[in-house]
Amino acid sequence: MKMKTYFSEGNLIVKLDGEIDHHSIKGVREELDDIIGASRPKTMILELSGIDFMDSSGLGLVLGRYRKLSETGSEMLIKNPTRETERILKMAGVDKLIKIINQKDA
Repeated sequence: MKMKTYFSEGNLIVKLDGEIDHHSIKGVREELDDIIGASRPKTMILELSGIDFMDSSGLGLVLGRYRKLSETGSEMLIKNPTRETERILKMAGVDKLIKIINQKDA
């Protein structure tokens, strides 16, 4: 899995590409936690349009970062998940906690 991060107007944008599974998650989780702790963004936007596969480890990644952000008063949004990724997120009830936006230019 590849991860690209950048800041825009106080928001942390995180773009993930590839597969989110237990093999790829540890380094990403640690790096994101470091970035969140150091920058304390007002919002983290998790861009998932490039995800080919996500298992329960991916749900753990999303929900763990949501918890970490919530503890610091920050918000999390999920942007442009693939159809399959969005289905998994909704089946797990993630959409009840985290707003999912489907906009290509937002």
